[in-house]
Amino acid sequence: MIKMLAQGLTGIEARLHIDWILVNSCLQFAIWGSFSVLLAEILRDSYHALCHQVSWLSKWHNKHHMAYRRDLSVVSLKAYQDSQLYHDILESSLLVAVLTVVALVVHQIGLWLGVVYAFTFLFGASLRYFQGTIDTDYNHLPGPLETIPSIWWVNRSYHWRHHFDDVNAYYSGVFPLVDKILGTGLSLKGKTVALTGASGTLGQALAAELLKHNAKVVALTTNPEKLATQTGLKVVSWQLGNEAELKASLEKIDILIINHGINVYTSRTQQAISSSYEVNAFSALRLMDIFLTTVTGPQAKATKEIWVNTSEAEVSPALSPLYELSKRTLGNIVTLKRLDGDCIIRKLILGPFKSQLNPYGVMSAQQVARAILFLAQRDYRNIIVTVNPLTYVLFPLKEASTWLYYRIFSRTTKSQ
Repeated sequence: MIKMLAQGLTGIEARLHIDWILVNSCLQFAIWGSFSVLLAEILRDSYHALCHQVSWLSKWHNKHHMAYRRDLSVVSLKAYQDSQLYHDILESSLLVAVLTVVALVVHQIGLWLGVVYAFTFLFGASLRYFQGTIDTDYNHLPGPLETIPSIWWVNRSYHWRHHFDDVNAYYSGVFPLVDKILGTGLSLKGKTVALTGASGTLGQALAAELLKHNAKVVALTTNPEKLATQTGLKVVSWQLGNEAELKASLEKIDILIINHGINVYTSRTQQAISSSYEVNAFSALRLMDIFLTTVTGPQAKATKEIWVNTSEAEVSPALSPLYELSKRTLGNIVTLKRLDGDCIIRKLILGPFKSQLNPYGVMSAQQVARAILFLAQRDYRNIIVTVNPLTYVLFPLKEASTWLYYRIFSRTTKSQ
């Protein structure tokens, strides 16, 4: 009996050993296969970027851009066929050739998955060209843009920006990895950016950096006398509580940066409570609501954005209870509003920097402003700039859990 049991166990071990070999082979194939598909996309997007930088390549690639109108409808069958021949067939042929060489050199069977993946692009483009049929992929479907640009993959709104916002940005085709590396995930060139708190230390630093990136800045300030005249900078005066009067100005704005605030430090009087929430939360929310009414038109979801300075106080102590409470309120409601997907809403989670609100800050406003734009151009939706390493861990956990809770237990007015 014992001998039979031992033989049985030996047989099971043998079968498990064979199974583990199979599992290991499948896992190895999956890893190399996934890598090859990712490599294919990186190569394709890199080639795309080169097409906009190298003149002799751009002559062929421009055929693709010439084939579409602003609503992504096709100009003509001839223009569409030219785009297939000079862009899609050429690009996918080069991709197949390069990936085939990689697969032959490395000798990993999983790499051939990338070759097959690239060949599907070549097959589809060849079919469309030789049959003379218009059969655009998802990112080129005509019609109004109904969703905001995705952060995880390239959707119609994301790719539309490459055609009609800035052709020297938004190069990615499926995964926005290359845009994040190159800093082409958001183009500020030619954008009209409105900025509250513009007379403050960070406001002035942000305005200066935005102008360097060829944006047009509208400084929304309650202290216009503190701002010097600059080329490309327009000063608009406003008063707390009169946010509705800014609607006409906000109609022409691409990006609204909500940056104004107060810090009452240790005070906890009724006046301190009221002013903290009014300035740091309620005024910002009113501006958001007004701006969201301007997100109209077939392409507005692709170009309109709101950036909100909620600060590191969302997850960390700021040694000022009312500042923390009011900023956390603002941050939580911003998370709630993001669920509606009306436009891109970015959070600025900033650590202590030297300003009128915090003379003991360890960072400079110029450093913070440069970091904000660096991360925004890489399409970060939560822009964390701080010297506190815990914030980089705590904030994503807090934001993810809050987002999930709000998504489960709240409903948009559109679904009611």
